[in-house]
Amino acid sequence: MGNTIISTGWAPLSGVDDPVTLGRAFRPRSEFVRGDIIIIEDHHRSAAAAIGNHLQPLIAAKDGRYTITVAGESGSGKSETAAALAEVLEERGARTAILQQDDYFIHPPRTNHATRMADIGWVGTNEVRLDLLDEHLAAATAGEESITKPLVLYADDVVTTETMSLRDLAVVIAEGTYTTLLDNVDTRIFIARNRLETMAARRQRGREEMDPFIERVLEIEHEIIAPHRERADIVISRDYEVELPG
Repeated sequence: MGNTIISTGWAPLSGVDDPVTLGRAFRPRSEFVRGDIIIIEDHHRSAAAAIGNHLQPLIAAKDGRYTITVAGESGSGKSETAAALAEVLEERGARTAILQQDDYFIHPPRTNHATRMADIGWVGTNEVRLDLLDEHLAAATAGEESITKPLVLYADDVVTTETMSLRDLAVVIAEGTYTTLLDNVDTRIFIARNRLETMAARRQRGREEMDPFIERVLEIEHEIIAPHRERADIVISRDYEVELPG
């Protein structure tokens, strides 16, 4: 199977009341307006299939929605793995939605970069409204039918809000750098690839130019994230081999 390229550019949203009607439940509106590109490759699908096999009975056994996090460094494949896993779960009858940590940053991208430039100490978990993301996972677990979540409009460099339907969902995945720290989670997945190993992927996606300041940011993030592996239930190795519990 070849690569799947998902462009999350500006999609028309007029007349759409329920984000699920845009297509697959794992493509909520927040993914369509990011202006990012997600390239799902065979190794993402292979890992997702193995994880899906492990999680399927756990999801079926839970009375209520199942929550998952996918974490790792920039370029490690968080978004791709989350999308591939959502696709696997959807194919097996578990409707799935993804919450992206990128939408939960306090500042929009350009403003956040300027804040980092002014104070490198800003880099870290304090940049993100992890408490709100955790609240939204708790709401999903509690059976709420919708949440009002942040939505980053990249082109405008603003953070607005959107109402995201949770109706008929069996699984909610939160993907992002620091999501292993969240509490309202049934299974934590951690991708163990560091900033040097992810450089090619970052260049492929055009996430950022390679410059000394960006590399310093990624180095700081690495120092923060590396210990999070110990909290993970499932680890994906640098070669994308899946280490399951037990």
